[in-house]
Amino acid sequence: MTETATLSTKFQISIPKAIRAAQHWEAGLTFAFIPKGTGVLLVPVPKRDALRGLAKGANAEGYRDRKDRH
Repeated sequence: MTETATLSTKFQISIPKAIRAAQHWEAGLTFAFIPKGTGVLLVPVPKRDALRGLAKGANAEGYRDRKDRH
């Protein structure tokens, strides 16, 4: 699916309806812009409730922090 949008004079872009529908995006959703080469990756920021239990059962043993690196 290839869709296009034009940057307005107010530096706004409307996400095409086909993309919004396919991704189930609704008004009020927050996005992160991640620079990627000559483009930008647009990623929805999950709500805190969606992250609850994400690392359940994770084992922190042997975890390396930045301080451990050489």
